[in-house]
This record gives sequence, structure tokens and C-alpha cells, in this order.
Amino acid sequence: MLASDLAHDLARALDPAAFAESLGIVPDAWQAGVLRSPTKRTLLLCSRQSGKSTISAVAAVHRAVYRPNSLILLVSPSLRQSSELFRKVTTLLRVVAPAPARIEDNRLSLELANGSRVVSLPGSEATVRGFSGASLIIEDEAARVDDGLYQAVRPMLATSDGDLILLSTPFGARGHFHDAWTSDEPWERVRVTARDCPRISESFLAGERAAMGDLAFRSEYDVEFVDTEDNVFSSEHVAAAIDPGLAPLWGGT
Repeated sequence: MLASDLAHDLARALDPAAFAESLGIVPDAWQAGVLRSPTKRTLLLCSRQSGKSTISAVAAVHRAVYRPNSLILLVSPSLRQSSELFRKVTTLLRVVAPAPARIEDNRLSLELANGSRVVSLPGSEATVRGFSGASLIIEDEAARVDDGLYQAVRPMLATSDGDLILLSTPFGARGHFHDAWTSDEPWERVRVTARDCPRISESFLAGERAAMGDLAFRSEYDVEFVDTEDNVFSSEHVAAAIDPGLAPLWGGT
């Protein structure tokens, strides 16, 4: 490798945003910030079509290429959705130059010659156990991922001190993604509405609001944790009705 090529590769290794550009992706400011952040726990509360899955795929490819022997796990509500994110990863890998050698490449997983693996996991808690030492876990559409699945994958970071990225649009004021976003835990929180994305026009959004209605629009594009239309009581009313000082009716404490 020529000295200039080596310097270029070192720059991409040290700067994931520069790596994204080498793949033909010019990251938005928030995307570059996510790629460069040293934070180990990240929440991406982002509008539809804002680029959250693409930039997460870049993070996965960068980790696999430049950190040998890394295990990267892709989690979604269903295997089909995990496969979509995995497809983004494999597409980006084809653009990396020089091309990293692969020793395994199938519909659900791949392994590079440097020992790194990317695995797309089924959306079921019962079928994901068995992995350990993950370097990076990416949970796509996290607001719709079953809480049991989320609890099953978190221990996979225990021995590796790996990174965890949850990305999603909201799905009501419930579930582990909402709980994490509203908690006091030290997550890095990134909120991106549709109006923060230069590729989404105001005319398109006006049409979407008219077609979808206000409630769905606020969830999908304004990324608000609004209640769903089938809720009998609002989340605020339920929370207001709870008194932690009251003893249970069955006499427990």
C-alpha cells in the first residue's frame, strides 16, 4: 500500500464520518456527530426517512472493518426488518476500498477475514440467546421491539463493554425505548424531526399531514410520543392515576 493510500485509510479509521464520505454518503451534521461520538449508549429518536438506518449501517461497517474480531448484532422487531438493515450493511461493504475479504457471506450473517462478524437476529427473545461479547448492538425500530428481546440482548455486552444504539420513530408512550428516552440514565439522545432533514420537503410533509392525520403525522415525522388512537385512556391520565404510596389490594407491600 502506498504511503498516500495508508494515510487515507488511517484517516477513515480514525474518523467514521470521513469513512462515510468515502462510501459516497455525505452525513448530515447530526449523523457525523453520532458517528464520531465516543458515547457507548445512544438513542436516535428520528423521523421516517431521516437517514437513521443508513448511518447506523455505516457505524456497523466501520466497526467491522477497522476493529478486528468485532461481533456486531442487528436487532429489529422481525427478521425481515433485521434483514433490511443487514442488506444496507452488505451494500456498503461492496463500496469499501480496498474490499475487505469475506470468509462467510449468507442471507443472515457475514464474517470478514479479520474475524469481525455481522449477524442479523430474529425478532424473538427465545431465539437470540447464545451470543456474547458483542462489540456493537444496533436495535432498529426499537419502539416496536419486544421488551423481552431487548432485555435478552443487553447482557451480550457485559464482557465486552460494547456499544448499544437504539434507533426508532416513536410508537406511543410505552416500552423500553420510551422509558430510556424519558429516564435519567446517561444515554446520548439525538432527536431529528422531518424538518431537520434537508431531503424532505415542506410540500411533501403538508401532503403527509393531510393524508395521515395529525396523530400519525406527529409520531412519524415530528417524533412525538403520542398515544395511539386505540388507547382508551391517555398515558398522562394513567400516570396521574398512579399513587406509589398506596398498598396493593391483595395486601402486598
